[in-house]
Amino acid sequence: MRPYKRVLIKLSGESLMGSKAFGIDQASIDQYATQIAELVHEGIQPGIVVGGGNIFRGLEGVGSGYDRVKGDQMGMLATVINSMALHSGLEKQGVQARVYTAIRMEPFAEFYVKENAVESLEQGYVNIIAAGTGNPYFTTDTAAALRALEMNADVLLKGTRVDGVYSDDPEKNPDARHYETITYNEAIEKQLKVMDMTAFALCRDNKLPIIVFNINLPGQMKKAIREEKVGTLVQ
Repeated sequence: MRPYKRVLIKLSGESLMGSKAFGIDQASIDQYATQIAELVHEGIQPGIVVGGGNIFRGLEGVGSGYDRVKGDQMGMLATVINSMALHSGLEKQGVQARVYTAIRMEPFAEFYVKENAVESLEQGYVNIIAAGTGNPYFTTDTAAALRALEMNADVLLKGTRVDGVYSDDPEKNPDARHYETITYNEAIEKQLKVMDMTAFALCRDNKLPIIVFNINLPGQMKKAIREEKVGTLVQ
């Protein structure tokens, strides 16, 4: 029996780069689209929030002299490009999908309205929600938590380059401890960087579980929704 019926998947912009130093790697898009298609074929209703760090990251723009608000708005536009690319990848898999944006951007995408997005999921579409929350100073992690709650998702799946939550960056510190399970408060107190603190707090306050897993290993999404041992469960 499936423990999860409706899920929100958070993909980082960096995950779309593949082995590239910048931009979008089509092989990565195709791999993620294949994994998402597997969920759809099993009757799962996926929503997706994609970051934009492979194209532009607001905080890095500030470091280069951009106004913070403009930098974050540029980052929002980057998420729209990524979302359109993922939409194309899903169409290649024969999966129906819709791109929504938190700010009006027709004809590139539909304006996000909660009721429309929920109806879309129930009709069998994959929802790709771009432009973060539509506000500066909020990350796409927070947007993912917010949209998951709005759409009554059963779980938030956070795809990363490593297999879960660690006490430190495992790519830099080989002695970093891996957590199979961890509480929201522990993640916040330890200031673990896998998600921002606002996203953790939103999920904690609304009892939304988070599964952090390696998105680059095929089949991990399917295993996560079946509650097989994958990555780290934050609850």
